[in-house]
Amino acid sequence: MAVNPAVEGRSYPPTEPYLVGREKVREFARAVFSADPLSLDPAAAREAGFADVVAPPTFAVVVQEHTLAQLLADEEAGVDFTRVVHGDQRFSFTRPIVAGDELTATLTITGVKSLGGNSMVTAESVIRDGAGEHVVTAVSTLVVRGEDS
Repeated sequence: MAVNPAVEGRSYPPTEPYLVGREKVREFARAVFSADPLSLDPAAAREAGFADVVAPPTFAVVVQEHTLAQLLADEEAGVDFTRVVHGDQRFSFTRPIVAGDELTATLTITGVKSLGGNSMVTAESVIRDGAGEHVVTAVSTLVVRGEDS
């Protein structure tokens, strides 16, 4: 089944708030081999002007994952997760993610293209803090392999 092109332009409801934990930031930093003291040491982060440890930039995918789950659960979209390959990832930050942030994200499907029997779905997740202020926009392109791929 091909991805339904009619989902282009569709927005999903905001996710439940995600509370960014200090240990989650530290675990993620270690997983991506970051030795940045801002991500590991609360005192270093405070000295640099942050309330707590600062998440590595790619931490935003942890929050974005919740929005992409909405797309995958949307039967009308026709995205078969067993056929998905991650094609591209981009981030546009207003400010870093910091432990203690309570983040919500809203997903909009900004593009659906068919290319060589495959579908390319571009999904934009706008992530906001508890005050409703923009933190980061995460844009993913998912390649959904066609039946013959």
